[in-house]
Amino acid sequence: MAISNDLLSSTLFSIRDGEVDELFQKVAFLDNAKRYNGIEYEDGGIKIQRPLSIAEHSQITNLPTGYEAVNLAVKDVLQPAIYEWADFTAPIVITKKEELENKGEKAIVKIVEARMRSVMGMLRRELNKQIIAGSSSILTSVNTLNGNVSGGFFEALAVGSQVNTVGGVSKSTYNSTTGWQNQFQDVGSAFGTDGIRLMQQLQIQADSVTHMGQTQCVLMSEACMANYRRSMFEKERYINEKTLDGGRMQLAFGGAVVEQDLELGFAYGSDKVSAYFLNFDGVKLCMHKDADFAVSPFEHISGTTARAAQLYVKMQLIADHLGSCGILTNAETY
Repeated sequence: MAISNDLLSSTLFSIRDGEVDELFQKVAFLDNAKRYNGIEYEDGGIKIQRPLSIAEHSQITNLPTGYEAVNLAVKDVLQPAIYEWADFTAPIVITKKEELENKGEKAIVKIVEARMRSVMGMLRRELNKQIIAGSSSILTSVNTLNGNVSGGFFEALAVGSQVNTVGGVSKSTYNSTTGWQNQFQDVGSAFGTDGIRLMQQLQIQADSVTHMGQTQCVLMSEACMANYRRSMFEKERYINEKTLDGGRMQLAFGGAVVEQDLELGFAYGSDKVSAYFLNFDGVKLCMHKDADFAVSPFEHISGTTARAAQLYVKMQLIADHLGSCGILTNAETY
């Protein structure tokens, strides 16, 4: 008996939630963004607008006698950061030839499930590549944490020297006193000598200026992670990994979970980006609530014997406060 589009569509709908969960759990950034409420949902809109409080509203008037004139000069403290949505899709296709060669309802369903996993895996790799390194040749409309790319969030420059524009708001205009410039430390290819101290310095700097929680996650390159574990071998500290219940423990730094990411370790000019210190109150993903890896019903493709469903995503990486996050460079060598 032929399998209807409705049956194949219901199969996709039924496995979609599990596959989305798996997508988030396999990528350190997405996994921790979900764990620490770093994903927000919007109903719609042509653009994403985030109000930033990056100026002082009024001036303080000292009253030594009580007769002094009060300074009533004020200004609007809300500067909006505006982000364009990023839309992308990928099809899940099954041909008549495949259906005939795999007779039986279960065989066809298994093919659909396998295609779904394949598409989700492809999106996982490509989205992570763009968010972490800004190196995707496909998802170029998705913002990136890599400050070496135009509009990238985290620059490998000292606070006060950063020049990128994020969400239409210039870092050089709103400098070190506003929290719109990220923290930065350079290990200088000597992790064994100075790595832990500079990690502590970076986290302290980030946590000192944030008004929205503290560092929740540290993503490291494989080489940086190996150096960190080597330094901590005799005194490793772990915290419970809340997303699992099998007794697995997870390495931490200053209360923040530490995980490796294959995309880190990329070149930033003559330097290497070794780690991101993330506060998901400052940097997060904004998803359209009706396009959060949404799947469409199967439909026949005109002029072919195939039928396809679309996996559709509408999202963007956004920033509310960059000073609560940081970047560590040149920690690849012990």
